[in-house]
Amino acid sequence: MENRKLKNSELIRKSTEEFKSAEKTPLIVILDNVRSLNNVGSIFRTSDAFLIEKIYLCGITATPPHKDIQKTALGATDTVVWEYREDALELVKDLQQEDVRVFSVEQAENSTLLDAFTPQKGQKYALVFGNEVKGVQQKVVTASDGVLEIPQLGSKHSLNIAVSAGVVLWDMFSKIKK
Repeated sequence: MENRKLKNSELIRKSTEEFKSAEKTPLIVILDNVRSLNNVGSIFRTSDAFLIEKIYLCGITATPPHKDIQKTALGATDTVVWEYREDALELVKDLQQEDVRVFSVEQAENSTLLDAFTPQKGQKYALVFGNEVKGVQQKVVTASDGVLEIPQLGSKHSLNIAVSAGVVLWDMFSKIKK
């Protein structure tokens, strides 16, 4: 049979221990006041797929364990390292002190389109994703080292945060791994 779908038993999956000891992609995810627990869970699952180093959950963003996060995370809260921080702005400043370049994912003046951005070799990045309605807080955008914008050509110019995270994390992962 051509293009037979693989069974779950045929997929090469890392155990939780193998995941934790695997070399991580030098990317950190910051969720700034994300209100949907399903979005949080989806971003955990995407972060697991691309071996993301860590997720920071900030402000009103819910933390595991929670059944609505687990519903979409499918166990990724056990593999991906995460930490809660009350203040996203303070976190951004702390990461910058550790030589992490922080980029907000937002539609803003002087943003860099994602397809035009090239990560620097050996540089660690943090990507800030914001609230479903209000986006990333302006004070966080202002403090960031830059803004990445997903090119959108339709009439809505709005993507769900979990979709945005998937697009940006895949793009960054593929560029870093080249």
